Amino acid sequence: MGSLARRELGPRSDLDLVLLHDGRQPAGSLDGLSERLWYPLWDARVKMDHSVRTPAECTAVAAREVSAGVGLLDLRVLAGDAALVSGTRTALLTAWRTNARRRLPELLDSLDERLATAGDAAYLLEPDLKEARGGLRDMTMLRALAATWLTDRPHAGVEAPYERLLDVRDALHVTSGRALDRLLAAEVDEVARLLGFGEPDDLRREVSLGARRIAHAVDLTVRAARQSVPQRRVLSFARRERRPEYRTADHGLIVSGSQGAAEVGLARVETAENPLAGLWVGALAAREGLTISPVTAENLGARVSPLPDPWPEAARDAFVTMLASGPNLLPVWEALDLAGCITCWLPEWTPVRARPQHNPVHRHTVDRHSVQTVVEAHRHLTQVDRPDLLLLAALLHDIGKLPGAGAQHPAVGAPIARAAVDRIGLTSEDADLVALLVREHLTLAELATRRDHADPKTQDALVAAVDGRSDVLALLRSLTEADARAAGPAAWSPWRASLIGSLADQVEGMLVDGGPDDHTVDLSRLVDLGLARSVALDGRARVRVEPRAGGAELLIAAPDRLGLFSDTAGLLASAGVQVRAAVLHTVDGVAVNTWRVDKERVSDVPDAAFLTQQLERLAGGDRAALEPVRRRESRARPEPAQVHVEAVGGASESASVLEVRTGDRSGLLWALGASLSSVGLSIRSAHVSTLAGQAIDTFYVTEPDGARPDARRDAEALAALDAAARAEDVPAA
Repeated sequence: MGSLARRELGPRSDLDLVLLHDGRQPAGSLDGLSERLWYPLWDARVKMDHSVRTPAECTAVAAREVSAGVGLLDLRVLAGDAALVSGTRTALLTAWRTNARRRLPELLDSLDERLATAGDAAYLLEPDLKEARGGLRDMTMLRALAATWLTDRPHAGVEAPYERLLDVRDALHVTSGRALDRLLAAEVDEVARLLGFGEPDDLRREVSLGARRIAHAVDLTVRAARQSVPQRRVLSFARRERRPEYRTADHGLIVSGSQGAAEVGLARVETAENPLAGLWVGALAAREGLTISPVTAENLGARVSPLPDPWPEAARDAFVTMLASGPNLLPVWEALDLAGCITCWLPEWTPVRARPQHNPVHRHTVDRHSVQTVVEAHRHLTQVDRPDLLLLAALLHDIGKLPGAGAQHPAVGAPIARAAVDRIGLTSEDADLVALLVREHLTLAELATRRDHADPKTQDALVAAVDGRSDVLALLRSLTEADARAAGPAAWSPWRASLIGSLADQVEGMLVDGGPDDHTVDLSRLVDLGLARSVALDGRARVRVEPRAGGAELLIAAPDRLGLFSDTAGLLASAGVQVRAAVLHTVDGVAVNTWRVDKERVSDVPDAAFLTQQLERLAGGDRAALEPVRRRESRARPEPAQVHVEAVGGASESASVLEVRTGDRSGLLWALGASLSSVGLSIRSAHVSTLAGQAIDTFYVTEPDGARPDARRDAEALAALDAAARAEDVPAA
C-alpha cells in the first residue's frame, strides 16, 4: 500500500507493508512468517510500517480511520496469493463507495486539518511537498474522491505537475540523505542543481505553480463531490424557494447549478472568441461569488488573446468590478491565472507570477500577496475618492519585485505599473497617480515606524511623497494598511497601526488646515503630557502598565539623562521582558517612553512600583539590576552578516539619525543604548520595532547640549553601534 503500491516510492520513503492472510493459518505459523519477512528489512535499516491482517480486518480498519481507508485503496500484490489481494481490494472499494456520502465530511475535514497544519505549498518558502495543500497527499485524496464514484477528478493539467513534485521529492531525498519532504531553504540549491534548474528560485516557482494546479483540481473535485450529496432541508417549502438551476446573464453567459454551488459558463463556445469574454466571466463570478466552470476556463484559456491597446471602457469596467469583489476575487483570479488569461491581459504579471519572497514577514509569493492586497483594500473602497485607482495600485504595488531589485522595487515598479495602466486605458493624470502610489507604497510605513513624528523633516517627507494632496494621502494610507494586512500579522500589529494612523492624521491636518508648511505638532498625539508634567514637578520617575491588543504596554516617564534609554531597556531585559516595539520622546527635559512588550497579561510584567524603584537606583549609580543582561550579552553570538548600521542623511536638521538592522535578541537595545552613552551622545528619540525576528531600530541623537553631531561624531557613533550589534564590545553593567 502507499507510495510503494502506487509505484511512486522515493529514495528514502518508508515501506507500507501488509501481510494479508485468509485467517485459516495457525497463529504460530503467521508469527514465524512475519518475522522471516520483517527482520531482513529491519537489519537492512529499511523504515517501514507493517501489519498482519485478514481481509475483514482491513475493512474494519478502513471503516475506523479515514487515512487508513485511503491508503488501503492502493493495495497491490507484491508476492503470494494475487486473488486474495484482488478480492480484498474489491471489498475495500465496494465499502468505500457504499459509505461514500457518510464518510465524505470526514475526508474533507482531513483536508482542512492538513491545510491548517502544513499550510499551502504554493505560497510557502519551505513547503512540505507531501502534506501541504497542493502537495503529494492531495493527489492521493483526488484518487480517493474519484473512487467514491461521487465525482471524477480532473486529469488534464495535474498529472505533469504531480510528476514534477515527485521528481523534486526524490531529489530532496537524495541531496539531504534522509526522508525529508519539506523543501528547506538549505536544500534548495542542491535540489535545483540536481534537477537542472539554472536558479534556485526557478525551482521554487515550478513547485508553486504545480501545487496551485493540484490544489485547484482538489477544490473543483471537492465541490463536485459536495454537490452530489443531498443537503438536509428542515422546511418542506425550502425546495420550492431554491434559486433557479439555470439562468442567462449578459454578454452570452449562463449561470447553472443550485444556490451555493452555481457555475458561470458560456452559452456558446463561440463566445470565448470575444477578447472581453474572460473579463466578463471573471466579473460575474467574482461579483456573485460563483465558480468559473472548468470547461469554460479551459475554453477561455485556449482562445484568450491580448486586449486592444488601450483597453475599451467595457474591459476596464469589468476588470475593476472583478478587483472590487473582496474575498470572492481569490478563486476567480486563480482560475483565470491557471487558464493563462491574466498574463495575456497583463504581460507585466509574468515575472512576478509565483515568485518567492525571501522575507519572513511575507506569507505569500509576490503575485498571491498582490492579489491578497487587492482583497484587503476592499474595506477601504468607501473611504477614498478613487477606489478604482486604489485597487489598481494594490494589484501592481509589488510589480517591481524582480531579480536584483531588492529594496528598490518600488522605484523599479513605478514605470512598469505606469505602462500597464496606460494600456488598461487610464488617463495620463490617473496613470501618474497609480505610478506615484506604487513608487511610494512603503513610504508612510517607513516614516511612521522609523522616524520621529515631531521632526519637521519627517512631515515634509510624507507631504512630498503624496504631492501635497490630502486625497493622495488617503489613498496611500489605505494602500499601506492593505499591503501590511496582506503580508501577515507581523506587518500589521495594533502598534504599527497606531503609529501609521498618528503620522497620517498629523500630516492630513497640515494639508487640510494649515497647509504643507505648517509644522505645528500636537504633542498629545505622541506623548502623555500630563505624565511629563508630573515628573517635571517633583523629579520622580513614573511607570504605568496597561493592557493593549497583542501585548502589554509600559509607559515610563523620568527626568532625561545620559543612559536612561539603555538603563530602561536593560532593566526590562533583565526581568525577562522582550521588547517588541518602542517609541521614545523627550519633552522639556522629561523622557516619556512607550514600550510594547511580549507579555499578554499585565500580571506577567514586573510591578510598576518595582520598576520605578529600580530606575531610581540606576539613576543613583547602583548598577546591580543590569548584571543579568550584561552576562547574557557576553554570551551572545549574533550572525555578523545580519548587522547593518547606517546614518540616514537628510532625515533631520537638528539630530543625527542612525539606523541599526540586525537579528533581535534580549539584550540588544541595552547594548545599543549603552554604546551611544559610551561615546557621550544623547538619545533625543528612538523608534524601535521587531518584525519576524529582525530588529529595525532608529535613534535620533544629539550632543548633551542638544547640538547636532558633526560627521566625525556620527562615524564614532556608528562604530560603537556596530560593535554593540555584533556583541563585540559588551559594556559594563
